[in-house]
Amino acid sequence: IGTNRKGKAMKKSQHQLIINHLKSTKGITVREAMIDYSISSLSKRIQELREQGFDILSVKKKHPITGQRYVRYILEGDNA
Repeated sequence: IGTNRKGKAMKKSQHQLIINHLKSTKGITVREAMIDYSISSLSKRIQELREQGFDILSVKKKHPITGQRYVRYILEGDNA
């Protein structure tokens, strides 16, 4: 289980929430993580999961209407 800046364990592991989401969907974005799980630093959690051995791909996307760029994280390989 990861820890926050004060060294305290994260609630029902944000890592586990992210992994469960990645396994049951076609990925996750920063917006989805914020709205669905109140995770404000998804890129940091993804980095930590990669360090734990998860193969997570970053796919750069562009919203078709607004043109806003974003990243969708997708679980690859044996972990998926």
